Amino acid sequence: MDELRDIEGLLRAGDGFVLAAVDPASTPGFRGGKKRGVAALAAGAVELAELQEKLYASGLSGDGRRVLLVLQAMDTAGKGGIVGHVVGSVNPYGVHIVAFKAPTAEEREHDFLWRIRRQLPTAGMLGVFDRSHYEDVLVQRVRQLSSPDVIEERYDLIVDFERELVAAGTTVIKVMLHISPEEQRARLEARLDDPSKHWKFNPGDLDDRALWPDFMTAYQLAIQRTATAAAPWYVVPADRKWYARVAVQQLLIEALRGFGQAWPAADYDVARQRARLAAE
Repeated sequence: MDELRDIEGLLRAGDGFVLAAVDPASTPGFRGGKKRGVAALAAGAVELAELQEKLYASGLSGDGRRVLLVLQAMDTAGKGGIVGHVVGSVNPYGVHIVAFKAPTAEEREHDFLWRIRRQLPTAGMLGVFDRSHYEDVLVQRVRQLSSPDVIEERYDLIVDFERELVAAGTTVIKVMLHISPEEQRARLEARLDDPSKHWKFNPGDLDDRALWPDFMTAYQLAIQRTATAAAPWYVVPADRKWYARVAVQQLLIEALRGFGQAWPAADYDVARQRARLAAE
C-alpha cells in the first residue's frame, strides 16, 4: 500500500510523549484522503485475513504465539468500528473479543487483573479487549474511586503483567483512539438525531465528557507510566474514522508479518490421501 508510511513508528508513544501535541484530525503516515483510505482498508483486509489465518493454523500446530489488541478511548472514538471493520475481516474462529464493563460482584472480590487473566487469548488467537485493565487507572483515577497510592501501584502491576504476557509469547498492541471533544460532540449529536442509534447513546457519556481534561491527564499518565519496549502504546488520531481503521489494521499487519509464519506442513502423507480420494 503506497499510501502508508511507517505507521508503527509515527504512532508509537516514545520518550517525552505529549498527548496534547497529537492532532486528533491528523493522518500520520498516510498520503491521501478518505477515498484512498477506504481502498487501503479493503486491500489490507486481504493480507490481514491471510496472516491471521496462518496465526490460527500455526497455533493448532503447536506454535504458542498469540496477539492481544487493547483498545482504549473516550466514548464514540470508534472502538466498535475497529472491531467491526478491521477485526471483522478475519476468520472469527481465531478471534476472542471481550468488551469489559463495570466489574461484577464476583470480579470485585479479586484483584483488578483477575478478570483480565481469565480472558487472555490462547495460542494462535487474536484477542481484542474493548476497554481493559486500563479502566482501573483511568476511570478509577478520574472518578477518585481508588486512592492515588493504589493507582500508582497499579501502573507497576500492569507493567509487570504485560512483560509476563510478552515473555509467554503474546504480542501486545495497545491503542488509544484519540478523538477531539468537538468530534465527539458531533457523533453524540448524530446518535440523538437518529432514532436507530438511540440505543448507542449513554447519558453517562455526557458525565465523562464534562471531565474531559481530567481524562486526558489520566491518559497521559497511563501512557507515560506503562509504555514499554515490550508493550508500547500507539496513539491513533480518531477524528477521521477511516484513518483510525487503516492505522490499526496496519499495526496488526506489521505485527503478524513479523512472525514470519508459513502454512503448517501436513502431518500426513498428502500423496497417499490424494490416491485414496481418487480411488473412490
